[in-house]
Order: sequence, then structure tokens, then C-alpha cells
Amino acid sequence: MYILVEFNSINTSTVYRYLYSALILIFITSCATQKEADLILTNISIVDVENGKVIPDQLIAISGDKILETDDASKLGNYSSDQIISLDGKFVMPGLWDNHIHFRGGAELVEANKNLLPLLLAFGVTTVRDGGGDITPYVQLWNELIHDKELSGPSIFTPGPKLDGSRPAWEGSIEVTNNSEAISALDSLESINADFVKIYDGNLTKEAFYQIIEKAESRGLKTTGHMPLSADLMKAVELGLDGTEHLYYPLKETSPLADSLTETGMGYGMITPLMNSYNEELANKAYRELAKNEFYVTPTLHVGKTLAELLVVDHSNDTLLNYISPKITDTYQRRLNSAKRGGENYTNTRAQWVTSFSNMVKPMYDSGIKILAGSDSGPFNSFTYPGISIHKELELLVNAGLTPQEALMTSVVYGPEFFDLEDDYGSIQSGKIADLLILDDNPLENISNTQKINSLISKGSWYSKTDLDDLLKSIKNE
Repeated sequence: MYILVEFNSINTSTVYRYLYSALILIFITSCATQKEADLILTNISIVDVENGKVIPDQLIAISGDKILETDDASKLGNYSSDQIISLDGKFVMPGLWDNHIHFRGGAELVEANKNLLPLLLAFGVTTVRDGGGDITPYVQLWNELIHDKELSGPSIFTPGPKLDGSRPAWEGSIEVTNNSEAISALDSLESINADFVKIYDGNLTKEAFYQIIEKAESRGLKTTGHMPLSADLMKAVELGLDGTEHLYYPLKETSPLADSLTETGMGYGMITPLMNSYNEELANKAYRELAKNEFYVTPTLHVGKTLAELLVVDHSNDTLLNYISPKITDTYQRRLNSAKRGGENYTNTRAQWVTSFSNMVKPMYDSGIKILAGSDSGPFNSFTYPGISIHKELELLVNAGLTPQEALMTSVVYGPEFFDLEDDYGSIQSGKIADLLILDDNPLENISNTQKINSLISKGSWYSKTDLDDLLKSIKNE
């Protein structure tokens, strides 16, 4: 703005008054055009996960729990905030999603499970998908408190109780043996506003499995979980099954022996023969069909590797044991006892499973199947620690052939997509939830850089490195 004054026609005092008024006007106009934010991060590099690139010299303006706007850092003057944090080029990506964890163990383990929430957040996990259990009212209450900013932890999507057969494998599950019980079970889940339906295969029949899926599909409910090995995955997908947890079930589609093995009623005893008869042509055909149906698969490689190594890895000095309640570590004995009973055969069999499942990941991803990163951490899954385990899962996905960018997609992009929430999560854009992970190094160059956490934004709230360390201290065993 320029002010031209003719000194010959007015006196000096008039000039000063004119200039003063003009400067006030400029100041007011400037303030009026500034966009107000609750928090501004500036001098950052935004990690565009979907496009696999980094955008340097940026700022993110946050209002409430949402991103107000992103812009060039040079335009900081266009914004105002009482909290402006300059991050010297740090890398900012969407907060991590762990798409398969567990809160469970009954009333005795409620507080121990609750203490996993700050542990998850301290490792950059801003959203989790719970695998279902027996403490649903507490899990839903924690989620409310987290969103009200009265509790530190990730957002939680929960299915409530699992649906299983007449002899459920886990406490708190709902028994389903026929069509009527399938309807009642889904009525129950809808009454508590469950986020999706988790199916389990303790002794669920294939008929009940199909009935649950068909009825859930008619209600618009998402379904995923385990599948009775007597059932047919492709039929389940036709009925509306949205996803599957672990790779046992897609494995059936890769072997020419699948039908004959199913007829024997071997159950999980068929896994090794299926692996030994893996047929690449059959596999790729099945993967393409699943991809066509926008199917989601959660491989859970890290828990598989951890369990396979129970008899050969000494976990007694794991630093994270200091942050896990003894009540939870006591539950680890169940898996340990199973491994000890199996001995060397257990170790060798599980090791083969780890290799075979890992080899399935890349062709599945390339076919268009939506791979989900999930750790399977929580009570009963020995030494699979919440928080760090999702980082280990991402590393194993890269080891399986995915690029770091593709591995990140399985967490922060496909996680929200499972719930049709891509308008709210998955990228750093105006209007999306302000769940942000700030890293010292670029995760697109090396997936282990997700562990180099500088700070965190959870629902618009800033957590410095000191704050995150304090979260860990708050749950450390005395």
C-alpha cells in the first residue's frame, strides 16, 4: 500500500495525522485478514504418504481437533496463534493406526489395560482398532474420555464382544449357532454402538459364520475376523465379508489341496500342508478376486514372528516389560506353556509359517488387496508390546517386499478407509483430524525412522518429547 501526499497543499501536522491514521488502518486490515488458529507448526516437512513425497518448508494451522489449513512456511504472517512451534524441518506425517490390538482379561485387568493407552500414544499411535473382548464398557468409556481430552491415549474403534460358536475361545464372546442367534447377537452389538463386527472361530460353524456375515451386510455393518477353516472364503466375501485377520484364511485359496484338506476336518493342522502346496497361479487369481471386492487383510507378521521365537529368544531384559503390568505379563504364560509343550516341532513349524506368510504379502498388495498393519498386541500375546509392535510390523512389511511408502499406507491410509473415514484421516489436509506424528528423519527413506519420534499432536493437543516421556513414567512399574 502506498500513500502519496502533496506537501505544498497541506501542513506538516496534517501529514502526520494522515500517516498515523493510515498506519492504524493498515494494522487493522492486516489483523482482520489473518487466520486465527489454536496451534501452528511451522518450518516443517509434510510427509505425503499417499503420493510418496515430502513437501518441505510448510506450516500446519490447527483449530480445535482439526487441521485448519496447510501453507508455505513463508506465509506465517497470514496466521495468528498464541502457540506457534517452529520445528526446524522435522517430518510430519499422520499419526499411526494399529489396526489389530487387544484390550481384554476381565475386570481384574481393567486398570492394566487402561495403562496401555499412554504407552500406545508415546509410540506415535493415535488410533487403534480393538480386536474385541470382555471389557467393552470400559473401552468405550476410555474412548469418550480420550475424545473429551480427559485421558491421554489413541482413539479406539471397538467391535465389542466377539461372535463365536457354542464354546467360545475367549471370555465375553457372544454365542451364535443359528440364524436367530445371529440376529440377536447383531442386535446386541448395535445397541452398544459397536464400530464393526469381529468374528472368531473357537468352534463357530461355517453355517453360523455365513449367517452372521449375511445379516451384518444387510445392516451395513463391517465384518472381519477369523474364519472356520471348514468355510469358504470366497463365499464369505460374496456374502459381504469385508476383511480377515491373519493369513490362514487367504492361504486356503492358494492350494489345489484345499478342498480335500478341508474335508478331513484337520482344522489348523492343514496349514503346513497348504503352505507346502502353495500354487502361485491359484494364489494370484484368488488375490485379484479379493481385490476386486475391496477386501482387507491384516497379516499380523510381528506377533507370528514373536510367538515362533518364544523358545529361542530371551525376553527377560526387554525394557518395555517395565511398562507392562505384571497382571498382563502373567497372561503371557499361556502362550509360553503351549510353546514348551510343542518343543522343537513348535519352533520349526511356526518358523515355516512366518516365512510363508511373509511371502504372501507383496503379491497380495500388488494385486490391490488392502493390507492393514496390525500388531495383535495386548494381554495373552506374549512379549508383543503395545506401541513399539506396530513399528516392528511396519518393518516386517518392508522386509516382505513393500516399500516404506506402501508400508505406511497399510497403517495411516487403509486403516481409516476400512471405516470409510478417508475424509477425516489419512493425509495432512484442511478439515482432517489433527492426529500428527513428528519425526526427526524421513520415514519414506527408511521405515525405522517412524521410531525417531520428536513430538506428537493428538486431536489438536501438542505432546512434546518431554510430555511423551512423562506418559511413560506415569505407567512405569515401581
